[in-house]
Amino acid sequence: MGEEKREEEEAQEMVLKVDMHCEGCARKVARALKGFQGVEEVTMDYKESRVVVKGKNVDPLKVCERVERKSGRKVELISHMTKPFEENTKEEEIKKEEEPKQEKKDEPLPEVTLVLNVQMHCDACALVLQKKIRKIKGVECVTTDVEKSRVIVKGVNINPEKLVNDVYKRSGKQVSVVNNIIQEKKEEEEKQKEEEEEDTIIKNYNLAQKYNYNNMEYYANYSPQIFSDDNPHACSLM
Repeated sequence: MGEEKREEEEAQEMVLKVDMHCEGCARKVARALKGFQGVEEVTMDYKESRVVVKGKNVDPLKVCERVERKSGRKVELISHMTKPFEENTKEEEIKKEEEPKQEKKDEPLPEVTLVLNVQMHCDACALVLQKKIRKIKGVECVTTDVEKSRVIVKGVNINPEKLVNDVYKRSGKQVSVVNNIIQEKKEEEEKQKEEEEEDTIIKNYNLAQKYNYNNMEYYANYSPQIFSDDNPHACSLM
């Protein structure tokens, strides 16, 4: 049964258009395809000038060439039907390839906040610097502090090294990164995780199982009070 199903699945069907005027023309075309490798069945319709060829692993171009050579008639390939399950699998593969691409597009880009050290002499220098930095790709917001010579840059998917180079090229001023707020947040989160792990280890240590054994109680005997001065009935030597 399995082999029969495989043979059915591997069967292909193609439709050819061949100029035929009568049954004799149709027989001539059928003889041209008789014994051709892979061809199993040929059905003719000379009224509509149509030939349906069924077979396994048949090359449509070779079939057309053989019919033209043997019959001397013009042949056109109208359709070539392959296995339906192959088409379905191809469509599924294309959908699977497109799905991860769409998911990647929907992912939000990381927000970045950088603090730069740039020498600024006055408010005019700060305004010029702000305008130049805003033109850099990915930058959304720029704030300056002339007294501290600090520039805070906020944006999306910004590379700190590239930003420093771009600011230097546009302004001609020496630039250095004071801190990266994202890196600081990551470091703080890592520290918090480490502290939480340490706390859990200590708690687990304190919650260790304790085994209480049956303790034997011991009571000490009182010392003899025969000659004690506190005992009124004690013996005394005269």
